[in-house]
Amino acid sequence: MKAFYGDLKLGILGGGQLGRMLIQQAINYNVTVKVLDPDREAPCRKLCDEFVVGSLSDYDTVYKFGKKVDLLTIEIEKVNVDALEQLEKEGVIVYPQPRIIRLIQDKGLQKQFFKENDIPTAEFQIISSTEQLKNSNISFPYIQKLRRDGYDGKGVYKVKNESYLAGAFTEPSLIERWVDFEKELAVIVARNENGDVSTFPMVEMEFNAEANLVEFLISPSTLPFDIHEQAKVIAEKIAEDLNIVGLLAVEMFLTKDGKILVNELAPRPHNSGHQSIEGNVVSQFEQHLRAIFNQPMGDTATIANAIMINVLGETGHEGPAVYQGIEKILKCPGVYVHLYGKALTKPFRKMGHVTIVDIDREKAIEKARYVQETLKVVS
Repeated sequence: MKAFYGDLKLGILGGGQLGRMLIQQAINYNVTVKVLDPDREAPCRKLCDEFVVGSLSDYDTVYKFGKKVDLLTIEIEKVNVDALEQLEKEGVIVYPQPRIIRLIQDKGLQKQFFKENDIPTAEFQIISSTEQLKNSNISFPYIQKLRRDGYDGKGVYKVKNESYLAGAFTEPSLIERWVDFEKELAVIVARNENGDVSTFPMVEMEFNAEANLVEFLISPSTLPFDIHEQAKVIAEKIAEDLNIVGLLAVEMFLTKDGKILVNELAPRPHNSGHQSIEGNVVSQFEQHLRAIFNQPMGDTATIANAIMINVLGETGHEGPAVYQGIEKILKCPGVYVHLYGKALTKPFRKMGHVTIVDIDREKAIEKARYVQETLKVVS
């Protein structure tokens, strides 16, 4: 492979905030980056060496873009995998591998993968019709998930009892037993072509109930050591079983009886790793680049307590973004603001994130709650 710091051309499918932060790290390594995204105002548009406007789901568009680069990666899973497979056959390096993206695109295949590889997960059943849903083997309440195209809480429906069946999805889906969990956890694991594997310390997450988005994340978790070890072992096993090259986010539930169940996977940088930019020795974005360039894995140790808050558009506001309270939070030591370059806000749109770093965990939490109350995105 060409030297990543010289003449290698890296292509990224997707020009959102994940791609933006990946480019910010790639600049440090002198990497030439080309980006494909359907939105001509995408966050990556001004940071990359070449920005191409086009559909990520169109075979010809993805194929032609891929032929212009040496190595292709993603910041979103909803891409044309057929084109990626053809590019791979023709010598373009694609990480994560197309077969993994195909598996992740389908939550039913994900669940089957967990079952076949003895990965602990909630009991599930794959559904292809409303009639099957009515005659499911899983008792109420349960969660219905669309097999494809669900993200950030979309495509998820809680069926509490029989009366909720009228509002259920009619598309191919899966249902899984409702997990009465204690905590939502995540572990990010990276693996390079040599087979070197490295995990970031486990984090705890809180979700916005209305938007079903990560709203508050704390790193590292203070749960018992054996929980950390269980989560680490599971994440590493999944990376090895997939034989993935790149970054993999593993979202998990900790049940009230102390068991860990895997919820979903994301084969790319992930919201649950944003705090690593300031909170860890190496960030998830640098680690992804190290992995796909087959370089040594970086040190994932935490530097201090780090809390990440997603900055979401306020309800009732749609239009040019105004960041109320930003001057106030910038007065706080250890507060780092990341805005995503999105000109327009709308309710619950991810407009940025803020990381709070402090040696004192309670002070970090106190500052984070202040940031949550003070910083608002309005129009």
